[in-house]
Amino acid sequence: MLKKQMEMILSTYSEIYNLIIPKDNILRKINEMIDFSFVYDELITKYSPDNGRGAIDPLRMFKYLLLKVIYDLSDIDVVERSRYDMSFKYFLNMAPEEDVINPSSLTKFRKQRLKDINLLDLLIGKTVEIALEEGIIKSNSIIVDSTHTKARYNQKSQREILLEYSKKLRKSVYEIDDSIKKEFPPKVNSGILEDEIQYCKKLISVVENNEIISQYPKVKEKMNLLKELIEDDLEMLEYANDKDAKVGHKTADTSFFGYKTHLALTGERIITAATITSGEKHDGKQLKDLVEKSRKNGIEVNEVIGDTAYSEKDNIKYAKEEKFRLISKLNPTVAHGNRKNEDKFEYNKDAGMYVCKAGHMAIRKARQGKKGGARNQVNTYYFDIEKCKCCSHKDGCYKEGAKTKSYSVSIKSVTHQEQMNFQETEYFKERVKERYKIEAKNSELKHRHGYDIASSSCLIGMELQGALTIFAVNLKRIIALIK
Repeated sequence: MLKKQMEMILSTYSEIYNLIIPKDNILRKINEMIDFSFVYDELITKYSPDNGRGAIDPLRMFKYLLLKVIYDLSDIDVVERSRYDMSFKYFLNMAPEEDVINPSSLTKFRKQRLKDINLLDLLIGKTVEIALEEGIIKSNSIIVDSTHTKARYNQKSQREILLEYSKKLRKSVYEIDDSIKKEFPPKVNSGILEDEIQYCKKLISVVENNEIISQYPKVKEKMNLLKELIEDDLEMLEYANDKDAKVGHKTADTSFFGYKTHLALTGERIITAATITSGEKHDGKQLKDLVEKSRKNGIEVNEVIGDTAYSEKDNIKYAKEEKFRLISKLNPTVAHGNRKNEDKFEYNKDAGMYVCKAGHMAIRKARQGKKGGARNQVNTYYFDIEKCKCCSHKDGCYKEGAKTKSYSVSIKSVTHQEQMNFQETEYFKERVKERYKIEAKNSELKHRHGYDIASSSCLIGMELQGALTIFAVNLKRIIALIK
């Protein structure tokens, strides 16, 4: 039976925490601010009450995962640091002399215990609840945007990933003593994955055998990340398949392979809702979910601020129905009014092009019709005909023998006239400037908490990473605002 409240093991050394951990330590503040007992309530069905030996306390396991994203550490390093870092031990409710868990337990906990739990909405809801109780959130508007995360395995070849991590390890060693370079095995250039794996193992062996260099934290962390990649994820490397990741476009010339996290943020920079999708999904289609989730979490939404991706016709109608102001500039190519095949083509605001159902982006566009004429002008988007010929979605889309494949949209629409007038007001122009806040939050997620690359494969793994990372950044922001 799961314990309802974790109790620290009685120890004559427990008082040391009060002596060495400052009152303003972030982990101390998180422990004091949050009642983590909700973890037991969510995991009660994942454990057998009368089968097998006693499990490691799920609350401690959850806190280990939280420490991983706060400090961007591997499983091995977060466990190793909890062996000697007293702030970690305190946060984990360990006695000072208590031994640590086996790092492999974290992998099992993620895969077996957290499966089928909607942690993303749960953890965001908990932090928003705390922020409201503390009186931090006073605004009645949310800012919406998305940030992309590259897939861990498919963005590069298996060999390229190993090359990158081995290079980081060598660089950290050279910063301490570059004379060890002569002891390293010769680099391999065969282009064969198995050869690169063997090289990495030999490299690790040389570093481990040097008792002085291998004990430097920055070397040990890089070495453990490379080990984790080889040992724990070798099977995934061999298959290199992330079935849920998709190609998304940042501009007409750049793309990424992975996922998108769609966020809603208050003026106080607290994330109130999130949805995670594959990389090709359109930002504007997620607006309704973000508004509904924010309201469910207790946020009064009278205004939504976003970029041009959110100004499509359905969102303007939704804003009117739900009685909130939509601060989103119209783009001529988004303000399309009525058009055919809306379910087959979606507009990518970063690239300024339409993308077909198969994920192929238009290669050029042309404007047709006379400006100011009797008929509306039309933007026509042309696709790569060679891709269309062999596309799996060509039935009903591409006509055999056709020399071109295009898609046309009307530039002007009566539906958008009110929005066009609204965006010319001083109020709109002033409020749209608030968008920088969510761009800064996206940067924090990526550069401080490793959210630029997925830590595992598949959408479930991405949702777990998103849940813990957003939970961590929200807690940090709440603590900063209280202070």
